[in-house]
Amino acid sequence: MLEKIEISNAEWEIMRVIWTLGETTSRQIIEVLSDKKNWKPATTKTLIGRLVSKGYVGTRREGRAYIYYPVIKEQKTINEQVLTNFENICQMHVGQTLVEVLNNVKLSKNDIKKLEEVLKIKFKDAPEKLSCNCVSEKYCNCNRG
Repeated sequence: MLEKIEISNAEWEIMRVIWTLGETTSRQIIEVLSDKKNWKPATTKTLIGRLVSKGYVGTRREGRAYIYYPVIKEQKTINEQVLTNFENICQMHVGQTLVEVLNNVKLSKNDIKKLEEVLKIKFKDAPEKLSCNCVSEKYCNCNRG
């Protein structure tokens, strides 16, 4: 389907509304975001247009209105975005970053149980230390002081 999903922070706002509503009009999106953002309707419509152009949002006409619907799946897109971010940092920082994320998000008891199960499995094959995978060893600070 799509290779790499790239969504700006502003486009995420639009996608969250579309994912939540399933099918919607630009008027509904503007209405939902009017309390949250101080965007002009033209800004919202521009962002919707970008998402349609990228192939992330589909559209069909119903009378005079256009109906927008998600083409990409929410959880799959979230997973891809997070994993892409982790690919962009040295793996020696991933563990501490995950700890920081976990310290700053709310989780259900069920989520925590799932995390415990995954960590228990990963622990069996985990190395004592990860290797640095920075862009350049010459400028890397991972193994210094």
